[in-house]
Amino acid sequence: MSETTKYTEDNIRSLDWKEHIRMRPGMYIGKLGDGSSADDGIYILIKEVLDNCIDEFVMGAGKTIEVSVQGNKVIVRDYGRGIPLGKVVDVVSKMNTGGKYDTRAFKKSVGLNGVGTKAVNALSSYFRVESNRDNQSKAAEFEQGNLVHEEELEQSSRRRGTKVTFIPDEGIFKNFKFRNEYIEKMIRNYVYLNPGLAIIFNGEKFYSENGLKDLLEDSTNKEDMLYPIIHLRGEDIEVAITHSKTQYSEEYHSFVNGQNTTQGGTHLAAFREGIVKTIRDFYGKNYEASDVRKSIIGAISIKVMEPVFESQTKTKLGSTDMGGKLPTVRTYINDFLGTQLDNFLHKNSEVAELMQRKILQAERERKELSGIRKLAKERAKKASLHNKKLRDCRVHLGDMKNDRRLESTLFITEGDSASGSITKSRDVNTQAVFSLRGKPLNSYGMTKKIVYENEEFNLLQSALNIEESLGDLRYNNIVIATDADVDGMHIRLLLITFFLQFFPELIKEGHLYILQTPLFRVRNKKQTFYCYSEEERKDAIKKLSGKPEITRFKGLGEISPDEFSNFIGEDIRLEPVMLDKAISIESLLEFYMGKNTPDRQKFIINNLRVELDTVEE
Repeated sequence: MSETTKYTEDNIRSLDWKEHIRMRPGMYIGKLGDGSSADDGIYILIKEVLDNCIDEFVMGAGKTIEVSVQGNKVIVRDYGRGIPLGKVVDVVSKMNTGGKYDTRAFKKSVGLNGVGTKAVNALSSYFRVESNRDNQSKAAEFEQGNLVHEEELEQSSRRRGTKVTFIPDEGIFKNFKFRNEYIEKMIRNYVYLNPGLAIIFNGEKFYSENGLKDLLEDSTNKEDMLYPIIHLRGEDIEVAITHSKTQYSEEYHSFVNGQNTTQGGTHLAAFREGIVKTIRDFYGKNYEASDVRKSIIGAISIKVMEPVFESQTKTKLGSTDMGGKLPTVRTYINDFLGTQLDNFLHKNSEVAELMQRKILQAERERKELSGIRKLAKERAKKASLHNKKLRDCRVHLGDMKNDRRLESTLFITEGDSASGSITKSRDVNTQAVFSLRGKPLNSYGMTKKIVYENEEFNLLQSALNIEESLGDLRYNNIVIATDADVDGMHIRLLLITFFLQFFPELIKEGHLYILQTPLFRVRNKKQTFYCYSEEERKDAIKKLSGKPEITRFKGLGEISPDEFSNFIGEDIRLEPVMLDKAISIESLLEFYMGKNTPDRQKFIINNLRVELDTVEE
């Protein structure tokens, strides 16, 4: 029998807890990434530590949490009860150990699987935990989940609570960089869901008195709102609703037990259904559901006993029951809206009138569009059968059971050579390519009609699957991949205009990026460096002795498919497109794509924090 066919006890090995986490990190924290996306692993590590601090606050222990991120080191300090001193090492290094299995203490807790801080510990090159309680202190230090130093129990006058310090392991999170905007967003969500809690991040205090009302106010410019936010609270439920003047599609923020369920679930489906039912009953009209919900911006937070999520990272609720003797999630939310939203509309006739006017306007627009929409759908269907523009991938964002779904990416490219290079070098499992033919149309000031009339926009909308709502988005990352020259810049602006005009929530939710591609290749016979700036080029020349060969890349088409795999693989550099919430979308677009103004370039750079590299030719 040959060596390869032997199958004995020696082939079977059990991984210990930390080996398993390090070998299969995606099972515990979603995707790895480098910090350019809000759902990259380094932010999930912070979230796992913060979840424990939040649970302390919910239990009435500790009203302040301090978070510090300096370089690649994270420190999180709460003033809760502190981990029981005899269990400090176990809680962060033994699977299925934790206080949350005792449901008397944590009835509606966030993290119930006992994995959280253990995953952080296993995926950190340095991890330290310190607990202070009963005037005593206990601490332990780990490297990659291995205990390297355990301090003796000592007397201490420090305030009670837990302090965790960690550095993500660079062997697992390659070239990572923390982006404060993403950490701030996570922290804001925590304070909206926990009024009365203060989180201090790098010295700045975050605090909310009005919960989800503050969330909608902070995420949407007031000028873009049709009417003041409707804010309703119940024992285990809180909702906030308004309609946008400018955006076409629906936008929702949903939470369960303080967990941001970015993929929605049973509670979000019930919220959308409950709004329509209540509004139909209030006006006594059987309005089309899509007309009622068009342009709606809503947020819902519910508390459920022992929730069931559809994925390890808890982004989609699967539970149908509230827990205990309570009714189903659907009945509970429908009943709440049927009473509270109905009462609100009876008491606030001005809001009710504005809402009805918006529904009737949506109805008119839908009827005007119905013919062209039908034609466009038929065209898109036909095109998708032999769609040369889209080269799809196998894994999509909606594949909840696939642990690579967060890596799903659509590259939007221009020109055959660039599309060809990306197509040949991409990962066919998670990376799709959509090819533009020349410059897209400037959609500034146009109505939704243009999305159906313009074949390119119609096919792009169809590829992304976002016509009705963001809930069906097929790719987690939408990446604009154009040359870094004047034409490439213009295409970027036209595409960003399209998304701002018709799908701004795609940008708000952090799905849109610019692909950074190298400007230079510096190499000798032994080593090759790809440089993204003049500074990196100079550093590369210093590292290579003698006279290295320097190539200047003028366009994506010049980069061979073999080389391209270096820029869209694990070393991919993405620059997120972010909106400044202080500026209304309407005024942003006016400045951005309206009549030219001298301030425009400066304004774009300040308000869409994207590195718009101007390259000297």
